Amino acid sequence: MSDWKKWLIPGAAVPLLALLAFGLTRPAKKLPSALVGKEAPSFQGQTLDGDTASLEELRGTVTIVNFWASWCVPCRQEHPVLMEADRRWPDDSVSLVGVVYQDNRGNARSFMQRHGGDWTSILDPGTVTAIDYGVTGVPETFIVGPDGTVTSKHTGPMSWEALRSRVDSALSRTARAATGGTSSPGRTGEGAR
Repeated sequence: MSDWKKWLIPGAAVPLLALLAFGLTRPAKKLPSALVGKEAPSFQGQTLDGDTASLEELRGTVTIVNFWASWCVPCRQEHPVLMEADRRWPDDSVSLVGVVYQDNRGNARSFMQRHGGDWTSILDPGTVTAIDYGVTGVPETFIVGPDGTVTSKHTGPMSWEALRSRVDSALSRTARAATGGTSSPGRTGEGAR
């Protein structure tokens, strides 16, 4: 075998390994979502209580769509933030819906009973909704404006400050749109109920 053939495979592997290393060192939080600024994929599913719920039912409110699972440790860290959101914003302006990712009704229901929270969570058999949203893992949170447009996405556990900022931004856009683009003083997450 000639000398150049001995080095062909190792030489080809170096650029491939460099590309792989580059991809693995990029934080997932920095990857943009193709959905931001576009219509949120609609979904309908069975709730943990056996009822049916859909994103369409929440149109007209800013909606927090949170993908989570009972086995997800970062979801446990984020849960108090979602409880605060559910407590702070009135239901007629901000809605919260969980989408249960690769989990079952019993485990999800036990999680909610153990950690608190009574917002709607729907099951996602076959991860159809997660695929439509481009979810790569949990938790992932999308903010959907009252018109059904995705205004932001967050990968990983969200802090209260980050969630409040994103929801308040969506609320202020809604207020500006309602007043014909003029700015008006609006409430923030801090001043809500």
